[in-house]
Amino acid sequence: MKKFIDTLQNIWKIKELRERILFTLFILMVYRFGSFVVLPGVNASALDVGTNASDILGLINAFTGGAFGNAAVFALGIMPYITASIIIQLLGFAVPYFQKLQQKEGESGRKKITQLTRLLTVAITLVQGATYLTMIRSTPGAVDPSVPSSVFFFSNIIILSSGTILAMWLGEKITDKGIGNGISLLIMIGIIATLPTVFTAELVSAFNNNIFFFLIEMILFFAIVLVTVLIVQGVRRIPIQFAKRMVGRTSGNIPATGVRDYIPLKVNASGVMPIIFAQAIMFLPMTIARFAAGDDVANSSALLSSLNDWKSIPYNILLFVLVVIFTYVYTALLVNPQQYAEYLKRQNSFIPGIKPGLATQDFIDSLTTRITLPGSVFLGLITIFPAIVAGVLGVNDGFAIFFGGTSLLILVAVVLDTLQQIESYLLMRKYDGLVKSGSLKGRSNMQTIGAGM
Repeated sequence: MKKFIDTLQNIWKIKELRERILFTLFILMVYRFGSFVVLPGVNASALDVGTNASDILGLINAFTGGAFGNAAVFALGIMPYITASIIIQLLGFAVPYFQKLQQKEGESGRKKITQLTRLLTVAITLVQGATYLTMIRSTPGAVDPSVPSSVFFFSNIIILSSGTILAMWLGEKITDKGIGNGISLLIMIGIIATLPTVFTAELVSAFNNNIFFFLIEMILFFAIVLVTVLIVQGVRRIPIQFAKRMVGRTSGNIPATGVRDYIPLKVNASGVMPIIFAQAIMFLPMTIARFAAGDDVANSSALLSSLNDWKSIPYNILLFVLVVIFTYVYTALLVNPQQYAEYLKRQNSFIPGIKPGLATQDFIDSLTTRITLPGSVFLGLITIFPAIVAGVLGVNDGFAIFFGGTSLLILVAVVLDTLQQIESYLLMRKYDGLVKSGSLKGRSNMQTIGAGM
């Protein structure tokens, strides 16, 4: 405990780090404040947005920290920007123009992509804002009847768009002047905002029923977080060796014997994207059921009814399969064995025991396929685990979403990234880091070529 307190004192001693942390906390407070400022002419108490993370409205509400359900100025949060970023990223895989911007034009290309992403964010915000306001308008008692429809839509769509742009700007400011990735931190603070409420509800329920079962829940939750950290951080290191390396201005070449360079292939290279894509597909059964049977989904077919129940066996089996499939697809888009092989050739390096060129490409491709299997299975299991703990163990739905899915993966990834940056500041000032055993990426002395790909 003393070492931990000393580490916190060391963090406070570093002026730049202290200012960055305080700036980040201030921006997060501003963002949370905006989540409670209700749009003009809206009665937020009349809105009924579910908290089920497998429902599209509940998912958006969870990512915005309740702002969506409050009809706040940050109701759309940073989600339009995330959507725009995903679209631009997918275009980079399929459209040559975007491929050129991402891979060949360096800093100027990244600036163009950033600008295009911002413009697309505004367009998406206008569409989503109009849809959101239409939903509010159709909810009985949610809108002041004295407000004309045209005024309501025109004023509030400007406010919603401004809120999203402001949230995007706040995220960029955190990245520039704060600590951690700003956009990721805004999403994380939105997700974690509901944790105290649902945790308290679960704790009260445990005291009224069985406190021993609550302790089992906490142990299980802790174990899941540990496994998630292992998978998020897990890499398969492919050792590489340089044929020859120039040393200083000497005319001779010295073999790179003993150089510990490697290609890091992540076990979970696709992150949370497969889960997001799979959940988007799983929203289709509800749409089909409502189209076929109106709002009376219960009278639709038994299969459609079960696919609309996020705790049902058919729903979770299909969701698991979709996550596994999308993991392979997205990993194939992200990891390009041909690009790795060409890079090694340009650097006059090779994988020991593997011939350069096509053989290296095939080796990386087969290795990526093998390590993606455990990563995809883990993503599938972590996606359906909230349904398991809610349906089988009886954990309340609000608390169950933190046992897996996008919520847990985002929380773990963002916390690890922020810790890595703090760790780097501490080590630069020759202080001990936050983690005394193991290693974060910031503490590794190993060289990687992943950043150069």
